[in-house]
Amino acid sequence: MNLKEQIQNDIKDAMKGGDQMRRGVLRTINADIKNVEIAKKNVLSDDEVLEVISINAKQHKDSIEQYKKGGRNDLVEQEEKELEILQKYLPEQMSEEKVRKIVQEAIKKMGAAGASDFGKIMGATMKEIKGKADGGLVKKIVEEELKSKD
Repeated sequence: MNLKEQIQNDIKDAMKGGDQMRRGVLRTINADIKNVEIAKKNVLSDDEVLEVISINAKQHKDSIEQYKKGGRNDLVEQEEKELEILQKYLPEQMSEEKVRKIVQEAIKKMGAAGASDFGKIMGATMKEIKGKADGGLVKKIVEEELKSKD
């Protein structure tokens, strides 16, 4: 069973179980997947479905930050619950230590000399990590590692 089918089955289970929040989150993801399929005129692979879920999870994280700044703890709690549902479909996130090792290997492999090589290193690292770490964390580590090269 692929990821898209898993989501559709989980929607049915949530409906049968009366879990409205889970059903709503999964329906939103399912609609996002369908919208991307229509735009691409093609059925999405599991990797592409993961990308859609990752984008949605990132939006929830951004919302959480904004709601915290605005002092809207009720909405923070809601977004965190929805994010928790989404994270069940995402691969386990890498630790900062693992990401740092991958960044250091990319710098070594590409012979990066400083901040001017940021784009190259970032691209190579994100290609290897692909959804297993937050882009913000990767960016921070790449910047730190390249600063030490300057």
